[in-house]
Amino acid sequence: MAGVLWLLGYAVIVVAAALGLAALPGRVTAEIGTLIVDLPTSLAVLALVLLALLLHFLFGLVRLPRRFGRQGIHRRRRQGDAAVTSCLVALAASEPGIARRQAARARKWLGDTPQTLLLAAEAGRLAGREDEATTALRALAAKPEAAFLGLRGLLRQAIARQEWPEATELARQAEAANPGATWLRDERARLAIRSTDWPEAMRLTAAPAAKASLAVAASQTEPDADRALTLARKAFEADPGLAPAAIAYAGQMRRIGREGRAQTVLAESWAIRPHPDVSAFALAGAASPMDGIPLARTLAAANPTDPESFLLLARASLDAGLTGEARRHAVLARDAGVNSRRLFLLLAAIEEAEDPNSDAARGYLREAATADPDPVWRCTECRAESVEWHPACPSCHTPGSLAWGNATALTLAKPGIMRRLLPWR
Repeated sequence: MAGVLWLLGYAVIVVAAALGLAALPGRVTAEIGTLIVDLPTSLAVLALVLLALLLHFLFGLVRLPRRFGRQGIHRRRRQGDAAVTSCLVALAASEPGIARRQAARARKWLGDTPQTLLLAAEAGRLAGREDEATTALRALAAKPEAAFLGLRGLLRQAIARQEWPEATELARQAEAANPGATWLRDERARLAIRSTDWPEAMRLTAAPAAKASLAVAASQTEPDADRALTLARKAFEADPGLAPAAIAYAGQMRRIGREGRAQTVLAESWAIRPHPDVSAFALAGAASPMDGIPLARTLAAANPTDPESFLLLARASLDAGLTGEARRHAVLARDAGVNSRRLFLLLAAIEEAEDPNSDAARGYLREAATADPDPVWRCTECRAESVEWHPACPSCHTPGSLAWGNATALTLAKPGIMRRLLPWR
């Protein structure tokens, strides 16, 4: 009903306009050259209206291709956005086939934009098509405004393949594309560690404990003697209690003939954190086992109440053939709380030195089989254990994370080979 009323209203307006137009008085005369046009006013007005409508129609025809072009762009944009959304949903749902198809549609409608290339790379990676992912990431890396995204993806691929030189180069390029990224600095430090580029790892690492360990490794691989000495000194200054740092610096001092300074360095480290490797290195400077006794006493005096000092004196005395003194210091170590395998092996070795067929030695061997594990290097990050020290954890590759402490596993000893099994040998 409302529609009928609106239609009647429009009809009344049109009729009224027509009657009003027809009722206009006068005439309109126009002279164009030799042509004279003489029309009633109503017809002249109608002609002007028709002319205006014709011009409007002609201008519309001229703009029609542009309008169709804009509509096409909007349609492609809508379809491309829909494909991007569908691809994101497929990636989130771990549906690689759908993700690849939608990524291809997005590239078809939107072109190779950073967004569509990144989606194509992720879809290829999810589908196990690393070749597709690599192609998309390289195209992404070629775009200046999105180079970091492409380089990061390529870096992730290189790390997964364990191609460390390529990964290092990609990390440098990513640093140039986005300087100062904290994540990238840490990643470059890890890559330097994996490729054993210790000076570069030192430069990129901020933690003091990590710097000390990395400086030790750099000193051990440095061909220049003066530079190796400088690195060893830096390692010792960063962490005097780190046994490898003390040994590295003392070794450099011993190399240039400063044995006194070497022993002082070892004593300083022993006072902070005694370690069997430090004592073994100190005694290695003695001309004979008997000459090692005063060196052992000097080192033990730096930390006289630590059980490691008792074990040191016991080992040195045993090497010098002083079994009575060796037994006394070993008992002091046991009284101080040492109940590890190495103590009972040491006691067994002392008894064997006096009597190869000693029943006491066999008794100590039986106790060693059930004793506490010997201390080992343990990673403070992943808790992995290592018999030998490394500048970075062999399992999680965290620099400076190995700390000397009690082990969680026990290795059984075999009787009759005590001298080969003793941990300071």
